Amino acid sequence: MSFYEQVFENNKAWVEEKLNLDPEYFHKMAEGQSPEILYIGCSDSRVTAEKMTGIKPGEMFVHRNIANLVPNNDLSSASVIEYAVDHLEVKHIVVCGHYYCGGVKAAMEAQDLGLLNPWLRNIRDVYRTHNNELNAISDETERYKRLVELNVQEQCINVVKMACIQKSYLTKGSPIIHGWVFDIYSGKVIDLQIDFAAVLKDIQGIYDLGTQR
Repeated sequence: MSFYEQVFENNKAWVEEKLNLDPEYFHKMAEGQSPEILYIGCSDSRVTAEKMTGIKPGEMFVHRNIANLVPNNDLSSASVIEYAVDHLEVKHIVVCGHYYCGGVKAAMEAQDLGLLNPWLRNIRDVYRTHNNELNAISDETERYKRLVELNVQEQCINVVKMACIQKSYLTKGSPIIHGWVFDIYSGKVIDLQIDFAAVLKDIQGIYDLGTQR
């Protein structure tokens, strides 16, 4: 049996397992979703949101792309965020990066990656913004890991900049934005505890869309 064919056998086994536990499992799931969390993560095949958090189907809305980016010109992530906020009314938005991210590593290297160049430029812009801090880290692995963290922070800020986020927060007090990193070597999810008030202190007025008026 090929690896591809094994996927369908795995699916059959999974269906049987769920039905044995609850014959109405799929009927209940088909009734709709009411997730409290929007998870924005990396497409890396080793980093699966539901598995590492133990979240059940219907409890977390998920968007993944290379290096967990939220660029201001990306309709895909913007559409997911607006739908999650305005229609699903999620209470939390998580941007989760991971150590040893291939996208972040590629952005640190001088190489032409074709179509990926404009996408990875977003990470290179993060490096430029935090150039002094990163260049002060002599150990390349530690510098790499710190860029992963700073990339998460910058993507969280990109989420905060969005009009739907500002409107919802002013009227409902949610969603709350969080920055996480998944440590592949330990399996642990780390909350970066980003102090957004401090991070945004000097730039908040620039991105205020006047949504409270």
